[in-house]
Amino acid sequence: MSSRQPNILLIFADNQPASMMGCYGNDEIFTPHLDELASRGVLFRNAFCPNSMCSPCRASMLTGLMPSQHGIHTWLDDDEMGAWPAHYNAIAEFETLPEMLAQAGYHTALIGKYHLGFAHEPQNGFKHWVAMEKGMMDSFYGVQMIDNGQRHTAAEHSVDYFTGKSVEYLDRHAGRDEPPFFLFMTYNAPYGEVPDPSEPDHRHSNSYAELPMYSVPREGLCPELIDWILMRKEKLPDVDFAWYKKLAEQPNNLTAMRQFYSQMSMVDDGVGQVLAKLQEKGVLDDTLVIYTADHGLSVGHHGFWGHGEDTWPSNMHRSANNIPLIFSYPDFAKPGRQLENLVGTTDIFATILDFAGCKLESPESVSGTSFCPLLRGESGNFRDQIFMEQEETRAIRTSQWLFMRRIQNTKYDFKHELYDLESDPDERNNLAQDPEYADVVAELSSRLDEFFTVYANPRWDLWKGGAVKSNSTRPFLWKEVWGEEWAPEY
Repeated sequence: MSSRQPNILLIFADNQPASMMGCYGNDEIFTPHLDELASRGVLFRNAFCPNSMCSPCRASMLTGLMPSQHGIHTWLDDDEMGAWPAHYNAIAEFETLPEMLAQAGYHTALIGKYHLGFAHEPQNGFKHWVAMEKGMMDSFYGVQMIDNGQRHTAAEHSVDYFTGKSVEYLDRHAGRDEPPFFLFMTYNAPYGEVPDPSEPDHRHSNSYAELPMYSVPREGLCPELIDWILMRKEKLPDVDFAWYKKLAEQPNNLTAMRQFYSQMSMVDDGVGQVLAKLQEKGVLDDTLVIYTADHGLSVGHHGFWGHGEDTWPSNMHRSANNIPLIFSYPDFAKPGRQLENLVGTTDIFATILDFAGCKLESPESVSGTSFCPLLRGESGNFRDQIFMEQEETRAIRTSQWLFMRRIQNTKYDFKHELYDLESDPDERNNLAQDPEYADVVAELSSRLDEFFTVYANPRWDLWKGGAVKSNSTRPFLWKEVWGEEWAPEY
């Protein structure tokens, strides 16, 4: 390990709950490289994303801001690209992580999924740029890519493509005589979609064919999922209904479960290859390696398969918002530790900047706190609450409570949810309507109000008449609440 600035490798998976890794206690899934990374680093068991959709969480990772600050409340829909301004970059107005690291002397690169606007040219301070042309995909094969301005189709599985491009990048830029690098490696897997029957097999296609998949819950469909499917069909008849029909077909579907796990093993293979390249180049001990995901995914938990917004009303249960998080670097105390502290995506942002010695121009705008002291093994209390939001639902999670608060004064009569995580860790027994817990509801509601009073921009605060960037999955709700003139902005 040298005395120069450390390299930073930030690996993002797509739609991956923390429970889908061996090091998190799953003994069915095969993730040996990630398990090894955890054994050499620090694993966080209670890391949570601020939203359950791709674009908002990616924006929060790069800016340190909450959705009600940066304005992206759901995924940026590729079908809306025709309405976007030219060269649209949804976070262009904000100071970003790669911009600050570039100013500190880092060579910055994005390789993988972007999903924050047009991907045809480098954005947000990245110098090297290999990205999916679109934010979403129908297949892991034949994906349109932009490689530093050149458009082409990737023939191989996209995970292998991004791994190969990352290895190429490290061959050129990882070295003790090179400037430090920041590589944001963003896989578009495990994703969680059943593949087209015509999609080619990959090396893990049959790795789980004989497993009973007991690590995936078997539950009936929850009423909130059915309500959401029917609501979408009624309110948004132009939306492709096949996508939402699939949501009802995947819970308890062994093919879907095995496919999801197989893509996770593809990601693990890729991580292993990239770490091997760092070792080969002699810089593994000079590199902070971070593994996490944009958000989780329910794969049958609570009776639905998908994101937290795939129910009516949206939810913020653990399965959809608990993300894996591993930090690995030789200086960290006691390798192999597993911490229970509540941390979130905006804390990761703050921690990377702290680790690299960078300072924010406006630190008061960022809710995240550096957890470098935890990594160093220092004693002391980290905060015991974390905040999340999903359009009409806002949530606070503490070590004891999960409280989901719904916007009121609508015709839908949304109910709040309160769970005692000490006696009900699976979040099954809603106590919010029990008079015995009225004081708890009032206290947690007050904390939510205090937080979003500080960390919400009125322009993008949906609860106060603000807009969303590009699109909402619930435009009918916001028009009913704020008037027909309500519309997305850019």
